[in-house]
Amino acid sequence: MNLLSTLYKGICKDTGDQNESAKLIVVVRMLTLTMIIYSFANSILFFLTSYVGGMIFSQVCMTIFLAIFVLSYYRRTFVSYCILNVCMLIWIVSNVHMFGWGIGVQTFLFVLVVFVFFAKYKHEAAKIIYVTALLAMRIYLYFYCQNNSPDIIVTPQLNAAFQIVNSVAIILSLSLLAYFFSTDTQALEGKLIEYNEQLKKQASIDPLTGLNNRRSTIEYLENLLKSAENQVSICLCDIDFFKHVNDTYGHDVGDIVLKKIAETFRKELPKDSFVSRWGGEEFLLIFPILNGDEAYIELESLRQKIKSITFESGNESFSVSLTFGLVEYDFHSELTVILKEADEKLYLGKESGRDRIIY
Repeated sequence: MNLLSTLYKGICKDTGDQNESAKLIVVVRMLTLTMIIYSFANSILFFLTSYVGGMIFSQVCMTIFLAIFVLSYYRRTFVSYCILNVCMLIWIVSNVHMFGWGIGVQTFLFVLVVFVFFAKYKHEAAKIIYVTALLAMRIYLYFYCQNNSPDIIVTPQLNAAFQIVNSVAIILSLSLLAYFFSTDTQALEGKLIEYNEQLKKQASIDPLTGLNNRRSTIEYLENLLKSAENQVSICLCDIDFFKHVNDTYGHDVGDIVLKKIAETFRKELPKDSFVSRWGGEEFLLIFPILNGDEAYIELESLRQKIKSITFESGNESFSVSLTFGLVEYDFHSELTVILKEADEKLYLGKESGRDRIIY
């Protein structure tokens, strides 16, 4: 592992020139190493099958690619990039000329197509011209092979072996290009998605209590009531004498009360309930599949639970109560009408002594 780590650090070593991509030189070196390994594998195949000419050709190619790899540490990145492109073009043409179309080396032209589009920022016109030239070269090589026999005829078995080696080398080359040039893009896209989720959350969540805010609640209710198939119950509730809590114990303690009540809502109410801070000390509770009687039972349990909570402030302790206004959706009233009815019942509860549920 240490050897591989050292090798990778060496491959990633920058040329030191300003205004040049550090990532590009890494890709140049990785592709060059791929071609070195590929040429070495071909050399072994030719040796095992006694194709001396092919073995010598592969060893010469391996030496040239090795020289390109070494030069990448002493030349500017763009120079190394151009040298690698030129050498690969010559290598492709030479291979097709010597061994024919069937060996499949011409497929490496696709690697160069991907390479040129990833390697340089802008320069679209130059890229199009280069890719057009690669297309013309592939078409030319095809018709050349149709009318000319290769210098070295390989056996079907050796040709099959070359197809395997070619496939591995091409897939590896394309994977390296995709990996190195897409990593930052994917990371940036991931950050943008995460950032958008945070913005969405901030726009829909009350920062103090962590409950849904008024805006997101209205959106939820509008969608819910449009497609409501089950009975829906809506409750507007309010902390009794909350102004007295703030005036007596301070707003910091008031915030603690609000957060504790929000926590109790999340813990005690059914999991499918939608709970929101409607404003100030008011909360809107939505029960998407409960009728009024069922919602009343849940609220009564909640009312008792909240009354049992003790808050501390210095040497004093106190508790709070809530008043609830509960309505059942009638499947035809407008949202504003439903909310107004809940508010009227909440007001009636406060007028009649607080700490109760009006349904």
